[in-house]
Amino acid sequence: MIKISPSVLASDFARLGEEVLDIEKNGADMVHLDVMDGMFVTNISFGLPVIEALRKTSNIIFDVHLMIEAPERYAKRFIEAGADILTFHYEATEKPGELLDFIRDNGAKAAISIKPNTPASVLFPYLEKCDMVLVMTVEPGYGGQALIPETLLKVRELRDEIEKRGLNVDVQVDGGIKPENAKAAISAGANILVAGSSVFKANDRKAAINALRS
Repeated sequence: MIKISPSVLASDFARLGEEVLDIEKNGADMVHLDVMDGMFVTNISFGLPVIEALRKTSNIIFDVHLMIEAPERYAKRFIEAGADILTFHYEATEKPGELLDFIRDNGAKAAISIKPNTPASVLFPYLEKCDMVLVMTVEPGYGGQALIPETLLKVRELRDEIEKRGLNVDVQVDGGIKPENAKAAISAGANILVAGSSVFKANDRKAAINALRS
């Protein structure tokens, strides 16, 4: 089943709680919450207080993507704030295996992400510890970028390795996803699509979500 995780970076931040409820009502499977620290990426977004506040408004799955340095410092606090899935970057920590174990041990699903220039093979040693892997299809930090087609080759590599080992690991793609390229991402092996502008900027969000899924 293809799942859609709209990214709130493209939402109206003045109405963030309402925006999350609206995508939930219109068929989103989860909501993608990008946490940026201005160090791992050059942009700054939001942090723990926002996620804690949103958690009180909605029961939708919180797909929290940490684009921060040394994510192990804050992993437990983000889980306590309401993260159901917690994703961190391979490039941001020296002990990815330990952090994946820690996230699972503290009650959340564990996921790891790679930037466009990082080879998929670096994640192979950790697949047994993952509930999800995330391939960035743009350089992380800003919404509204165009998908880098070559990144879909890494999606295929990861999906092939997951299937070869008989694992139950989701493959998520994030960056520039819209109906015109969703089919290519799904064909490569992705089963969770992160989409920002193509959902939140759509006049008919239900139709936009269905278009991505189909």
